[in-house]
Amino acid sequence: MKVAVSIPDSVFKAVEELAARRRCSRSSLYAHALERLLIEADSGDVTARLDAVYAEVPSEFDPALRDAQAEALAEPW
Repeated sequence: MKVAVSIPDSVFKAVEELAARRRCSRSSLYAHALERLLIEADSGDVTARLDAVYAEVPSEFDPALRDAQAEALAEPW
């Protein structure tokens, strides 16, 4: 799909230079950057939802579980 967008000259120049260094097209560089932005946006949504859940639920360790884990890790393998 082709799309026209306006970007600052400084960003365009930086993309041109990066594309040349990576030996790839501007289009592939923009597509890759947008894919990464979308992934970050999705992970941010997940983080926000988890933060909301854990804001309501105590998050401290159960002392018995903590002690059992420490004991298991201390055992020689």
